[in-house]
Amino acid sequence: MKTIVICSGGLDSVSLAHKVAAEDTLTRLVSFDYGQRHRKELDFAARAAERLGVPHDIIDMRPIGAALTGSALTDDIDVPDGHYAEETMRITVVPNRNAIMLAIAFGVAAANGDDAVATAVHGGDHFIYPDCRPAFTEAFDAMQKAALDGYADVRLSTPFVHRSKADIVTEGAKYGTPFAETWSCYKGGAHHCGRCGTCVERREAFDLAGVPDPTVYDDPDYWRAAIAAREGR
Repeated sequence: MKTIVICSGGLDSVSLAHKVAAEDTLTRLVSFDYGQRHRKELDFAARAAERLGVPHDIIDMRPIGAALTGSALTDDIDVPDGHYAEETMRITVVPNRNAIMLAIAFGVAAANGDDAVATAVHGGDHFIYPDCRPAFTEAFDAMQKAALDGYADVRLSTPFVHRSKADIVTEGAKYGTPFAETWSCYKGGAHHCGRCGTCVERREAFDLAGVPDPTVYDDPDYWRAAIAAREGR
């Protein structure tokens, strides 16, 4: 099955790209510049495409992103520290981001004769991001079948939608994902900060999966305190 992977350059999407390359026919990686706080993750997506020997498309969504205001990922708002599931992480929601990206990716797939668009949404995203939940992905897949009826047959592939980030680490390790060549941190410094929601979630996932974490964190031990605070310990 010829498959496009939406790739941010993060652990989840790069692991997915390696999984698709091993199991199906990976045709290209598609990334989006929507005016996020930093472009560092896009460099890691480009490296993944080069490593896997496929084209890499970066879609410029900056004018659209400028209109999707109110998120710590696009505006001059501090990125909160703490566990990903905390209520404060809702400030990182970019409204309708995945819906917009997927619609574009489906158009790219249809134009190029691909069979599927794969995205790495996972169970840990459900609490915060509505366009990562199964109800959304199933409805979107049905909508695209209607949108492309008679022109192309493209399906939405979401192999992680009912799985945890620890499961993604396990799958990534299975397919030889170079985890050090992925970027998760929202803050975009020289190293992963170790304190933002994605850093805490990333560090916890490696621990739960029992896979060594090669990531360099500025604060490598904060994640334990963040998890303890979430659990009320």
